[in-house]
Parts: sequence; structure tokens; C-alpha cells
Amino acid sequence: MFRHPVAVRYLEVDAQGVVFNMWYLGWFDDAMTAFLADSGLPYAELMTAGYDVMLVRSEIDWSSGVGFDDDVAVEVAVDRIGTTSFTLAFTVLRGETPTARGRTTYVVIALDDSGKQPVPDRLRAALEPRVVTS
Repeated sequence: MFRHPVAVRYLEVDAQGVVFNMWYLGWFDDAMTAFLADSGLPYAELMTAGYDVMLVRSEIDWSSGVGFDDDVAVEVAVDRIGTTSFTLAFTVLRGETPTARGRTTYVVIALDDSGKQPVPDRLRAALEPRVVTS
């Protein structure tokens, strides 16, 4: 399982002493690009090939909060690969304890403004070995 470390910054913590919810989407985005690079496809290569991905759906469920300077990582796995989209599953861990779980679906688009595209073979090859089967 791929894990992306997160340094919880003071500015991410709200008046309740926990990370404000919007930062989780930023963490997921950072983890997604690091995950693709670790899978053999740095994001710049995807873009050089004429593709990008666009977030079309995201959901997050929290079980506890994360605070400033906590030891945090985002675990990433592939949940599903479709024709023009893929879904990543994220687990936020404080140490080894899950604090939040999320899923984000991305659609592949062409950088030439021609719209959504089939998942390119290079991206599919990077994602397929990391599909989580349940």
C-alpha cells in the first residue's frame, strides 16, 4: 500500500484544534500525484502526453480529528478503473490509526480542450497493479 506523508501545518488547524475539512482534499490531491509518480507515471509525463485529470466526485468520512504536528500519512489505493475515469481510495492515518476515509473519482481529459478521453494505456498500466480487490 502506498503511503504519502503529510506535515500538518499550523495554518490547517481550526479553532476546534483539528485540521479543517477542506485541507483533506488538498492532501488527497498531493497524495494522488505522488501515488502516480510512485506507480511509474509522474504527473508531468501524463500532461506531456496531452492528458490531465479532473475531479468529478469526492467523499470523505471522518472518525476522529487530526491536530497540529500529528504524525500523519495518506494511504492510497485504486478502487476502480472505468472507460474514461478512475477512483482512488484514501485513508488518512495518525500513526497507524485511521482517522478519515475518502474516495475521489477523476475523469481523464485532453489538454487540447477536446473533452474527456479514454483512460490512456500508460495511465491504466500504472493504476491496474494497485487495484484493491475486496
